[in-house]
Amino acid sequence: MERVGMTIPYAQLPPGFVDTIAGEPGRVAPARPAATAVLMRDGEHGLEALMLRRSRSSGFVPGAYVFPGGRVDAADSDARIFGKATLPAEPAPEFWAAVLREVFEETGVLLARDADGVFSPDAVTDGALEALRVSLLEDRRTLHDVLAERGLEPAADRLVYAAHWITPAVEPRRFDTRFFLAALPPGRTTTFEPREMSDAVWLPPAVALERFAAGTLPMIFPTVRTLESVVGFDSVEAALGAFRGRAVRPLLPRLVRTPDGVSLVLDDED
Repeated sequence: MERVGMTIPYAQLPPGFVDTIAGEPGRVAPARPAATAVLMRDGEHGLEALMLRRSRSSGFVPGAYVFPGGRVDAADSDARIFGKATLPAEPAPEFWAAVLREVFEETGVLLARDADGVFSPDAVTDGALEALRVSLLEDRRTLHDVLAERGLEPAADRLVYAAHWITPAVEPRRFDTRFFLAALPPGRTTTFEPREMSDAVWLPPAVALERFAAGTLPMIFPTVRTLESVVGFDSVEAALGAFRGRAVRPLLPRLVRTPDGVSLVLDDED
């Protein structure tokens, strides 16, 4: 059996998104491994999530508000990144490495600690770390290189695996994406990467969803669903605790155009 998970009115979708699902493709594109993180902090009115807006020139959902993330690179499989550290069985280590790298590249926050357990500074306040960030973006260094040069170990405990979405077959650019929840270390500052993003805003999940409903914060289905899943938590630790150890099943929805908008259709078991 199947069910309609949600319908997004056309006005609330990113510009051009509907054109990408005009019909069934002649050949289904492969889904590339990817990882993304809901970077969260405790704000004045409870939990807040960082939303980044993709630039209009982006090849994937241009103009949409998303979480920090991107494709898994070959260097993310370097076993030296985590060394002897124990990670959860799922997903594979390269997804954990990719999300750490993407958060650093797109926000300037490196989720890592030194030998004394002190969190890495952010790239906004540390010029040398910003230089490493740029070299990582330009493929002159890898995540392992950055960690080794600063004498840091990845803080994987700041991450919790939360969801697994696979882009519908109808879309020309497809990703097999693991979603994480990530806690911003205390006192750290974020800055978005202007080559890929045009805006960044911290919002309580409920407020982000209100703006989405009003048509001022365009998003796609997995982003909306993930925000819905963290509504109601009064702190980052509460959200992490609720998701830690939770079973995660892959979701491969279908997208259907209707008179009211685009509907997401899932098998009933999902």
